[in-house]
Amino acid sequence: MNHPKVTIIMATYNRAHFIVETLQSIQAQTFLNWECFIIDDGGTDNTKEVVQPFLEEDIRFQYLKRPNNYLKGLPGCRNYGLDLAHGEYIIFFDDDDIPHPQNLECCVYELSTSQHSFCRYVREVFFGDNFKYEFDYSRTYSSFKIYEKDIEKILNNQLQFNSCAVMWKAVCFKENRFVEHLMYAEEWELYSRIVSEGFSGISINKTLFYGRKHLNSNTGEFYQNNPVRRASNVDAILLVLQNLKDKNLLTYSLKRYFIATSLDFEEYQLFKNILDVLELHTFEKIYWITFYYVLPSRLKIHSVKKKIKKYFK
Repeated sequence: MNHPKVTIIMATYNRAHFIVETLQSIQAQTFLNWECFIIDDGGTDNTKEVVQPFLEEDIRFQYLKRPNNYLKGLPGCRNYGLDLAHGEYIIFFDDDDIPHPQNLECCVYELSTSQHSFCRYVREVFFGDNFKYEFDYSRTYSSFKIYEKDIEKILNNQLQFNSCAVMWKAVCFKENRFVEHLMYAEEWELYSRIVSEGFSGISINKTLFYGRKHLNSNTGEFYQNNPVRRASNVDAILLVLQNLKDKNLLTYSLKRYFIATSLDFEEYQLFKNILDVLELHTFEKIYWITFYYVLPSRLKIHSVKKKIKKYFK
């Protein structure tokens, strides 16, 4: 297609057993003017053979191998897709998930009728092959706006930005790309960076994506304490802090949040590295060192108080 409105970027790696269902859900979209780049990250299964019928019957799909000038991994594949994209709007789909049939339609409508740069929506999850949702085709839903001031809610996950639950105007990626060495939290780092640059968005209260949960996903591996995923999360945190510091957006509560988070990554010396990034004056540095070493005791006391309160209810 010469002038697709939407570019869908899908990285894939050894997902021949899931990708067919995902591609079928893309073909079922009510909005038709899209292109979809399926970018293989060097898989060894029969993904190419599985997707071949889609390539032959639908020119909107393209299957490509990630070139060596992009690092292996999800960020490198997505950056390659961004460099190929022709669409006015960009969306990332994973190779094992199911988008709602109205996904593109609703997002394009919201972005084409406003000055906002991205459209966030609700994402639900299912496990393994157990997809049993009935799609809601209603066009009535509530919404709210997202601005730079909401960056803290995004970073502490009060306002979740799942990688496949946002459509973006292509302009958001003119100066922004995924950090390719990151193997976890890469979208959290990039998306927060985009919002910190002043791009505003709208969030609609409609489920438009269904994420498949399984142990072999990046998130599944992180929660199984995979060291590569954990180390990447640490790197992403430090990049986020540096970006916020450079933009004068680093508030007291954000410092508190990340320093508290560093307790879970002691083996990577995250707290020490946070202090190095922050370059604090002596008094403030002493304050946060004290906070860090006292916090575990405070958390234990808080936990005991909750148990006592619950017991006497």
